[in-house]
Amino acid sequence: MNFTPRKAEGTDTPKSMAFPEVGQYMATDEITLQPGLTINEAVDILLNFKVTGVPVLDEERKIVGMITEKDCLRLIVDSAYNNLPYEDKTVSDYMSPVVKTISLDSDILDVANEFLTTNFRKFPVVNEHGRLVGQVSRRDILKAIRDMKNTTW
Repeated sequence: MNFTPRKAEGTDTPKSMAFPEVGQYMATDEITLQPGLTINEAVDILLNFKVTGVPVLDEERKIVGMITEKDCLRLIVDSAYNNLPYEDKTVSDYMSPVVKTISLDSDILDVANEFLTTNFRKFPVVNEHGRLVGQVSRRDILKAIRDMKNTTW
């Protein structure tokens, strides 16, 4: 039996509970790609750094997409079934242009709820100007839970 708790509409974090902000637990040294990078180079980066996906940024560090292993699987399908060469294709040809992001001022309760209601394993974290400042993973939230004192609950 699967149970996914959902945040009730119109509810906020209880005022008596203070949860750390996501900025305290997010990773800030994440790998990023540019839209014009070749898709072959992107696959090499995913494999070499053993990551499942990375944000795609423009020159101003604003997120324009996300490229994942799943996106790259389209290479073989396009090649085999549609007889399309992919050597000259770029990241922008395969990336997902719609990206769910987390605001830098979100707390870990909000982020935990996002993880429970989506299938994502990581979220890019953006500042008030929409620029990437880090990424938060499920594991980062687990670390926050471990660090919280029992009295916080």
